[in-house]
Amino acid sequence: MVRFILSAGVTLTILLSLLISTTSIASARACGNTSKGFNSWLSSFKKEMKAKGFSNQAVNSSLNGVKYSHKVIRLDRSQKSFKQSFNVFYKRRTKGMVRIGRKKMKRYAKTFKRVEKKYGVPAPLLTSIWGLETAFGTFMGKKDIMSSLATLSYDCRRSAFFTAELIAAIKIVNDGHLTRKQMRGAWAGEIGQTQFLATRFVDYAIDFDGNKKIDLYRSVPDVLASTAAWFKGNGWKSGESWKPGSHNYEVIAKWNKARVYQKTISRLADELAK
Repeated sequence: MVRFILSAGVTLTILLSLLISTTSIASARACGNTSKGFNSWLSSFKKEMKAKGFSNQAVNSSLNGVKYSHKVIRLDRSQKSFKQSFNVFYKRRTKGMVRIGRKKMKRYAKTFKRVEKKYGVPAPLLTSIWGLETAFGTFMGKKDIMSSLATLSYDCRRSAFFTAELIAAIKIVNDGHLTRKQMRGAWAGEIGQTQFLATRFVDYAIDFDGNKKIDLYRSVPDVLASTAAWFKGNGWKSGESWKPGSHNYEVIAKWNKARVYQKTISRLADELAK
């Protein structure tokens, strides 16, 4: 959940107003489909964030040095794998994953048990997400998250959506969870081993290993518990089916909008549960 008091004087009311007014923020500045105008857009965005309640230090430490990424735009426009047939997609994305996933479930059995007891989300589902998102933390991405999110926020295709993500990313830095340098991830700004978007981090990321630090890059307990917290927060029903047509399958659909990916998560979880 969103914290009641945010650091650097940013209150809950201010953050909510930032998120609620995302669409108006995005439309107030001219978006663009080329790099021309990005620097002007970024300067305006910084001023708006300071006016909305973030400190100069929070905004500058998050956004100084941010650059427009042509590669991010190319990747955003060419997500061809999600257009593959289910059989092709599933075979390609899950090769060797059942064997490795079962080893992970055995290795972290106690953690999975604690997580399921608290959130009601079972090990096979969490392991499916974990494997499909980053091959169990092997491929988390190395891109500058702030540059990726700023590029996509400026871009006209999904400006409002990514403006909300960029604001949340600034909050993550502002609250001391990650530094700008540490915020590395996939091309769309995803964070950690189950590829949390910044808004998901703000709302659901949890310290589950008890070290008083949220670490979705290296702490498996934090990764699994945070992912389970998201599923519970989005309506997951403990002990019920996750097959297509079920209530829990609709929760999976909230995780990723691509139907072929939803079906793959469900099928892989079935295999891991055997």
